[in-house]
Amino acid sequence: MSASPAVRKGAEPASAQPRRSTLSKLYRGETAFDFVGKRRRWLALSAVVIVIGLASLGIRGLNFGIEFVGGTAWQVQTPTVSVAQARSAIRPFGLGSATIETLGGGAHRTLQVQDKLSGVAAGPPAAVKSEVSAALARLAHVPTSAVSISDVGPTWGGAITDRALEALAVFFVAIGAYIAFRFEWKMAVAALVAVLHDLVVTVGVYSLSGFQVTPSTVVAVLTILGYSLYDTIVVFDRVLENSRDLAVHGRMTYSDTVNLSMNQVLMRSINTSVVAILPILSVLVIGAQLLGATTLQNFGLALFIGLTTGAYSSIFIASPLLAALKEREPRYRVLRQKLESKGRGGVLLSPAAAAAARAGTGAPVGQRRSGAASVVPSPDGRQDMVEAGVGARGEQQVDGSRAVAHRPPATSRRAAPRSKGRRRRS
Repeated sequence: MSASPAVRKGAEPASAQPRRSTLSKLYRGETAFDFVGKRRRWLALSAVVIVIGLASLGIRGLNFGIEFVGGTAWQVQTPTVSVAQARSAIRPFGLGSATIETLGGGAHRTLQVQDKLSGVAAGPPAAVKSEVSAALARLAHVPTSAVSISDVGPTWGGAITDRALEALAVFFVAIGAYIAFRFEWKMAVAALVAVLHDLVVTVGVYSLSGFQVTPSTVVAVLTILGYSLYDTIVVFDRVLENSRDLAVHGRMTYSDTVNLSMNQVLMRSINTSVVAILPILSVLVIGAQLLGATTLQNFGLALFIGLTTGAYSSIFIASPLLAALKEREPRYRVLRQKLESKGRGGVLLSPAAAAAARAGTGAPVGQRRSGAASVVPSPDGRQDMVEAGVGARGEQQVDGSRAVAHRPPATSRRAAPRSKGRRRRS
C-alpha cells in the first residue's frame, strides 16, 4: 500500500477544503496581500488625487465662511420656517447664494442667514440689511426687532488660521521627534508623509466639492491628524516587532516583513476605521439631514473625509514608503540579494502561517509573487519547498495556498518496537 500524504491532524484533504471569501480569510488571518510590491499603484492613485485637488485649489480655491472673509449674519427664532422658504424670501435682495442653516430645535429653533462680503470693508448697505430683516420677520411672523444682525470681520478668521498653522507646525515637530526617538527617523518620515497626504487630499476634496470651510472644519482637520497617526503607529509597532524576529535573522526581506505586518493588522485597521466612520455618517445623515442639526455638518464632513483618507494612507502610503526607505540600507540590500540567490526572496506569508511557524505546528504558507517555487524556513531550521499551483507529497491545502507539512526524520518513521509482554485479550 502506498503511503498517504502527510496531513495535519484534524485537517481535511485538499479537495475537501471549502473555498472561503475574502472577509473570512481576513477574520482567520489567511490573507497574504502584497502591499509593498504594488506600491507604485497606490502612489500613482494618490498622486492623481492630489494633482486634481491642487489644480482645483489653484483654479477655484476654497469656499471660506464669513468667519474668514467677513460678512453679515441674520438670526431669527422660528420653529416652522424652512431653509428653502428663507432662501426664496431673500433671493430678491441678491442673497440667493447665502448660507442658511437652522440651530437648535423645537420652540428654540433659530434660523441663521449668512452672506459674505466682496471685500474686507463694511457689510451690505444699511438699506439691504433692513429689507432682509423685514423679509425674515414677515416669514417668521415676528416683529422686525426680533431679527438680530451681526457683522463679522475677517480678522477673527485670520487669527484662527494663524493659530491653526502654529499648532500644525508644533504637531509635526513633536510627533516627528517622538517617532524618531521611539522607533527611528525613517518611520518618522513615512508617518509624516502619510499625514501630509491626508491634509492635502482633504483640502483638495473641499475645493472640488465647494464645501464651506468654517472654524469647525479647521478643528476637525486637526482632530483627524491624531487618528491617522494612531493607525500608522500601530502598523509600525508590528513591523518593528516582526523585523526583530524575522528579518534580522535572515529569514525574510524587509519588504516581506512589512507585508506580513500589514496582513496581521489589516482586519484590526478595517474594524477601527469602520467603527470610527459609522458615527460620523450618522451625524451627517441623521443629525444634519434628517434632524436639521446643520452646525454638525461642517465638523462631521471634515472628519469623514479625514478618517477615510487616514485609513488609506496608513495602509497604502506609510508602510510601503517605509519599506522603500529601509530596503536602501546596506544590510537589507545584502539580505535581499542573499535570499534571492537562494531562491527564497519574495515570499508572501499569511498571519496564520506565521503564527503556526512560531508555534512549531507546521510550516509557513509561502506564496511567491512570480508563481515560482520558494523555500520557506521552518521553526526547527529545516527548509520546505513550496510551489504555487503544483502539488507535492506531504502537502496540505490551506485556503488556496499550499503548505507543506513537516516530514519527520527517517528514524522517526520506523516502526516502534513491540512490547515484550503479550497483549491481554479482551
